[in-house]
Order: sequence, then structure tokens, then C-alpha cells
Amino acid sequence: MNYELQLWIDNASYEDLLRKWRFAPAGDPLFQLLTGKYYWLVMEQRKQELPPGQAAAISKKLGW
Repeated sequence: MNYELQLWIDNASYEDLLRKWRFAPAGDPLFQLLTGKYYWLVMEQRKQELPPGQAAAISKKLGW
């Protein structure tokens, strides 16, 4: 994982992370190997930091 990518992940909101996770094309290298694991861990951390119900509200806002 390069520095710029890690910096983006570290500074992204839960909504930004979920949007990219949900709408990235299949096989996107961002979600593979160590980068993918790091991305998921940060996204889960951001989700846990939200008030109750906010993660669901963000998910509904983004849609499919």
C-alpha cells in the first residue's frame, strides 16, 4: 500500500469508505491483500464511532 492511499483511507469518512466499498468494480485492487484488510479495518472502526442508527442511515442514503 502506498502512502497516498493510506492517507486517503485514514482521512476518509465512513460514508466515503462505504461508497467506494459498495460501488467499486469487482476485483478492485483497493480491496485485495493487505490494502483490502486495512481498508476494512478502518471502515469498521469508523462505523463503530458512529452514533446508533447512523450507519444504517448512511447505507440507506447511498443505496445500491
